[in-house]
Amino acid sequence: KLLLHRLLLLAALASTSAHAAPPPLSLYGQLPTVGNITLSPDGTRWAAVMGDENSAQIQVRSTSDNKPISVTPTEKAKLRGLLWVGNDHLVATTSTTQSVVGLLGPKREWAVSMILDLAKNRSWRPLISGIKDTMNVTAGTVRSVVRDGQPMAIVPAVTFKSNVGTLALVEVRPDRIGGTLAVSGTPDTVDFIVGPDGRPVAREDYGARTGEWKLLLRGPSGFRTVYQETAPVDVPGVYSLGRDAGTLLMSSHKTGDWEDYEVRLADGTVTGPISGFDADSIVSDRTSGIALGTMDVKLDRIVYSFFDSKDQALWRGIEKAFPGEQVTLESWSADRKTILIEVQGEKNGIALFRVDRAAGTVEFLADRYGGIGPELVNPVESYHYKAADGFEVPAYLTLPKGRPAKGLPLVLLAHGGPAARDTPGFDWWAQALASRGYAVLQPQFRGSAGFGEAHRAAGYGEWGLKMQTDLSDGVRDLVTKGVVDARRVCIAGASYGGYAAMAGVTIDVGVYRCASAVAGVSDLRRMLASEIADNRGARNATLRYWQRFMGAKSPDDTSLDVRSPARLANRVTVPLQLIHGKDDTVVPIEQSRIMRDAMAKAGKPVEYLELAGEDHWLSRPATRIAMLEAQMAFLLKHNPPE
Repeated sequence: KLLLHRLLLLAALASTSAHAAPPPLSLYGQLPTVGNITLSPDGTRWAAVMGDENSAQIQVRSTSDNKPISVTPTEKAKLRGLLWVGNDHLVATTSTTQSVVGLLGPKREWAVSMILDLAKNRSWRPLISGIKDTMNVTAGTVRSVVRDGQPMAIVPAVTFKSNVGTLALVEVRPDRIGGTLAVSGTPDTVDFIVGPDGRPVAREDYGARTGEWKLLLRGPSGFRTVYQETAPVDVPGVYSLGRDAGTLLMSSHKTGDWEDYEVRLADGTVTGPISGFDADSIVSDRTSGIALGTMDVKLDRIVYSFFDSKDQALWRGIEKAFPGEQVTLESWSADRKTILIEVQGEKNGIALFRVDRAAGTVEFLADRYGGIGPELVNPVESYHYKAADGFEVPAYLTLPKGRPAKGLPLVLLAHGGPAARDTPGFDWWAQALASRGYAVLQPQFRGSAGFGEAHRAAGYGEWGLKMQTDLSDGVRDLVTKGVVDARRVCIAGASYGGYAAMAGVTIDVGVYRCASAVAGVSDLRRMLASEIADNRGARNATLRYWQRFMGAKSPDDTSLDVRSPARLANRVTVPLQLIHGKDDTVVPIEQSRIMRDAMAKAGKPVEYLELAGEDHWLSRPATRIAMLEAQMAFLLKHNPPE
């Protein structure tokens, strides 16, 4: 059998010598060696993006012996997903950052889907093309369905009515070129919900300026509104079909907390709040789309709960095969007889396995990251501490392998969002830092998502205030316990975490020895103003989201200046590094340029790096590695671990 082998250099890297060279940063900065892995519906083939930091390929392999069936270089494409449409067609969705001729506004991240016919050995071609007044872009998640026994792709697209772009659905038979425009919405349409056969059963509309959200069900005479709600920020949404094809699952924040509701397609009745779906995501049947169970991300583990006792027993049996390790579902065949899983833990590192229920076997398939076996994964533990006001902050603490947890140098790594979170398990950035001897603390500060409504709401208006001191309180906690040396602490992060890094040396000063900010916000008022400008003067949910956490009324609110690092550059007394991707469409690169110029005006040195061709998410392996190498050189210089 052809199994992907682990690199031979592991023997050297696993040396117990105290002077052994650390593993190359490219091992951590690379995209997964096996990513986006997915089984064909019949389970006879699997597809994945495979490669390293230099090149990647979309490979299709036989499940029985792992032999290649098709290999396609991805070149420099940013691949966002793979999807089977039937057993003989594979869809790949990529994205690029660009402006479109004839469309006003800034650069955007545009997605395009291509399809490969494996049965007839044809080359890749556009999934949709040649449809009048419709862009060849993918405006949402492509669905694979079966209608009248034939596979079909349902593609969200953008069509134009009177020169106004609206969301539409295109139906594509995989053995035919082009596609058919099935339904189009209004300028306010944000999503369509389709049934098991791919036909739309509902539509969601949202007025960005008014904050009005509507759910419309499709009937014989068209769409009719069955529910509406005013939601300036916490926008409701349909997130799945229910436990049968006659119901939808909807979430709403109208009571002040996120709750689930059931919508009956037959008559539009909305029932709830209901229980049983309180989790981070739904596990759905790949053929019908109906809900089979839930997946919930806890602080220290990921928990699957299936509605059917047989599915639950199956999953518990798989977990028992890997005691003490985290098992997550990657993909399964339509009959759930063949299953691909990821396993993380001290024994397996980050590995992929294939479960064959018919044969009763579990077989190693590949390491997720080539060259990173279990001996190179630094231990991660969930951690709790109290902020100065008594607020409990959950966190992740990664410790350098082989070093006692005493008097360690620390990198505080703040996540983005801010209403986001870190998750349990392997974190490439934290692992890279720990590989050089640093302890890494990742606080889930107030305002973070995933820890309950009260935890998130505690961050409203606390941008640069208690959200910031939550971070330094974590440092003080580790110092008090003797784990960290107070003289050897730096702060880093991306997006909101990039802001936090800059704020750590301009607002919450005296804690950090240096700071490295990636794609960070430096001038809060300018950030709000650019959001309005990018939307042609419109005020939208994104702007209102920023205002909620900043506690600002408008871009004219001068109270934001005392929380804007670019306006406080004269306070910087320690080394500062700024890194930003030129193609960032979330936080404009001008935010880092503003900080760079402010530092120069204040007569302060700053290290500055722009990443050509990189977006907000460090999607390209070459630039992700460049970021890591630049940041590590900065940290080793200004906060050496030894």
